[in-house]
Amino acid sequence: MKLFDRPGGGERAVLVHLDNEQQSAEDALWELRALAESAGARVVDSMIARRQRPDARTYIGRGRVSELAALVASGAVDLVLFNHALSPSQERNLERAMSCRVLDRTGLILDIFARRARTHEGKLQVELAQLRHMSTRLIRGWSHLERQAGGIGLRGPGETQLELDRRMLGVRIKQLERRLARVRRQRQQGRQARRRRELPTVSLVGYTNAGKSTLFNRLTEASVYADDRLFATLDTTLRRLETGVGEPVILADTVGFIRDLPHQLVAAFRSTLEEAAESQLLLHVVDAADPDRDESIREVEKVLEDIGAAALPRIQVLNKIDVTAVRPGLRMTGDAGNAEVAVSAVTGAGIPDLLEAIRARVSADRVHGVLRLRPEDGRLRSRLFQLGDVLLERSADNGDVLLEVNVRRRDLERLYRKEGLAAPLKTGCSVHSA
Repeated sequence: MKLFDRPGGGERAVLVHLDNEQQSAEDALWELRALAESAGARVVDSMIARRQRPDARTYIGRGRVSELAALVASGAVDLVLFNHALSPSQERNLERAMSCRVLDRTGLILDIFARRARTHEGKLQVELAQLRHMSTRLIRGWSHLERQAGGIGLRGPGETQLELDRRMLGVRIKQLERRLARVRRQRQQGRQARRRRELPTVSLVGYTNAGKSTLFNRLTEASVYADDRLFATLDTTLRRLETGVGEPVILADTVGFIRDLPHQLVAAFRSTLEEAAESQLLLHVVDAADPDRDESIREVEKVLEDIGAAALPRIQVLNKIDVTAVRPGLRMTGDAGNAEVAVSAVTGAGIPDLLEAIRARVSADRVHGVLRLRPEDGRLRSRLFQLGDVLLERSADNGDVLLEVNVRRRDLERLYRKEGLAAPLKTGCSVHSA
């Protein structure tokens, strides 16, 4: 059997999108073009294929594959980028038919992440995601390492190169998972330290290129890299933010989201995304100039649900109003207590309103007062100390324990539920058994 070597990559790319009428084909190709350019490709052509359902062998059908093969044969392109997730067999069949490198949407995003990762943690996360993706696409073997027939002196090493590759990938994946587990523990320790210092965390989340890093720089006077392209920054950055009145907060700039974010990336970046999931408040940054911003909002909500952050309080930040007719300022939305603030991270318009909204939400999320606990409620007392939220402890005349706390309301309610107690509706009231 003839073995198949994958063709090399290239920079001259043709974009392919299968129109299933679930998304505007033009908008889908625009985003794919932006992804391709972020990866360093030079887009020379595009193709929209229309089918009721994808072809099992080639995704787009033999006719379209022939057109692409002719384009490759002419020397015009040397890379074909699909705006969809291809199965390993489809990717292999397409590369055989066109004699050029084929990359699906997942592979393209992974390539961009590999280019942009800067920190040690980011590089580990990207490598893990790439190896998990690659493990399903090992297609090459070498005849000199194939199993050989029996006979003295003729027995082979017992494994094909494909099997060796898979085993080496498995070993490396386990190594990366152990390293990232250590990083995850370090992040948890950092969050606990911030809890003890009573500094709430506010995380910026949103669709890629919504202006999160520019807004982060505006709010904190930092110099995080920001650019008008997809996934300009990947690594989570933390800075202290002075809100003007009251206690400061820790502001976290997180990786951007995108449609069909590869599951490998969600899994690999879980320790980073947990920074958002453990926050007291989310700032959902939305591009006000994006005609599909409602769809982008829905995609972000999907990822937040995947990482367990869907129930967190949030403020929707309508950014880039400097290129729209939207007026800056704070407005309440139809959701219970949720706010929307229109700002421009470039000009600074609306930033004071955003700071005021952050102050109001952070202070509303915490309970500061005195809790009266009975001697038998020692486990609840211990858990409050573990959270680092006890400011002062003293004893009452009747033997009760009086704790002055500054604790997140949802943490307090969760602890009371665990202990089977009725959570106090206000500070300073006694604990009663449920």
